[in-house]
Amino acid sequence: MTSPARVLVIIPAHNEEDSLPGTLAEVRSKAPGVDILIVDDGSRDGTSRISREHGVPVVRHPVNLGVGGALQTGFRYAVEHGYDIGVQLDADGQHDPSYLGVLLEPVLEGKCDVSIGSRYVTSTGYKAPLNRRLGMLLFSGVVKLACGHTITDTTSGFRAYTRKVMEVCQHDFPKDFPDAPLLITFARNGFRLLEVPVVMRERVAGQSFYTLGKQLYYPYKNLLASLMALIRRPV
Repeated sequence: MTSPARVLVIIPAHNEEDSLPGTLAEVRSKAPGVDILIVDDGSRDGTSRISREHGVPVVRHPVNLGVGGALQTGFRYAVEHGYDIGVQLDADGQHDPSYLGVLLEPVLEGKCDVSIGSRYVTSTGYKAPLNRRLGMLLFSGVVKLACGHTITDTTSGFRAYTRKVMEVCQHDFPKDFPDAPLLITFARNGFRLLEVPVVMRERVAGQSFYTLGKQLYYPYKNLLASLMALIRRPV
């Protein structure tokens, strides 16, 4: 009889002391079989303290690296500690842990290497701002060139990854925005991507990784990085 897969929920967090208590409580109540890791990405508040008070392991960056750098640290931790699957989940309450089972199912069944929680596979009532919807359409088209099929929610930060994916990404990973360029890199390296329908919520509190300055240069940086990923030789 095979043992159940070990799952680590990786929560990148930057100044999330107000959101974390609720997020951690919800993960524990709705997904009691998973372990949790907080990656404190250079926070200036009590993010690390809150994590420790809730008995959750925390790895702290002395400076802010961005969500990609935080996730890469989480992957290294997961590989070193023998986890089979890593789940990326936001600290701010936007991702509902009750969908963890839906997200994990295709990975556990061997149907894909990366499962992506999508707001757009089915109608969920979620309405992104117009500029963001246009950006999603652009990058969805770019990703389709590499994947051969459409990924509707290229910016989703609710994903599950196999150990093999984490082993590759712990060494080679975009530090700031792990969105379309990362999905293209996955496809170019033969990893199978699959979207599953989830419902996402508004941020509870705290501060987004995507500051105003980052939002302004995000589309240009991601388009260039996506094109580079398309022409780059697979690992």
